[in-house]
Amino acid sequence: MFHKEGAPSILLGTVFTVAVLVIADRFIDINWLRMLVQIAALLVLIIILQFFRNPKRIAVRNSDHILAPVDGKVVVIEEVYEGEYFKDKRLQVSIFMSPINVHVTRYAMDGIIKFSKYHPGKFLVAWHPKASEENERTTVVIENDTFGAILYRQIAGALARRIVNYAQEGMQVIQGTDAGFIKFGSRVDLFLPLGTPINVELNQKAIGGKTIIATKA
Repeated sequence: MFHKEGAPSILLGTVFTVAVLVIADRFIDINWLRMLVQIAALLVLIIILQFFRNPKRIAVRNSDHILAPVDGKVVVIEEVYEGEYFKDKRLQVSIFMSPINVHVTRYAMDGIIKFSKYHPGKFLVAWHPKASEENERTTVVIENDTFGAILYRQIAGALARRIVNYAQEGMQVIQGTDAGFIKFGSRVDLFLPLGTPINVELNQKAIGGKTIIATKA
């Protein structure tokens, strides 16, 4: 199963691969070279397909849990100052997504979208300390009665060139469902209330819509 945001890339990749296979078969007489070109074209298509894969996941909804919004590795767990929306200290948990991870963004909890904003910006590597403030990004705030307001930020990386964000202010969203997509490597930051019990460790692998990031205090 593939994400709908990948349809144009998958179509172009398929057309390109078929074209290369046909042209190589007709015009390259050297067997090993023809095979090498055709294998390379097939590998490009496979890479595109695996990047846009969207495994079917049914999240176990729990109002006492914050679920991982994306697949990847937990690279930050620290207390920071969040200056865009809360303008106070929050507990930040960041998940880095490599190009081989599933890149679907999922809602970390049930709630109402209170804030959603896109910011154009740079394309620093996603683990750069200033990426959260200077890179292309979206900021989304979800609020419910259990945790209050939490913020998540989709951040483009050095390879990412498009962030898709489905969250709109006033929407009622469901934990674990599709919130967007980030193309070609990136990271997502979660900003939680201070004192929120964290359920993951640094360098732990997270699975979007499955891994419990935090629990109710």
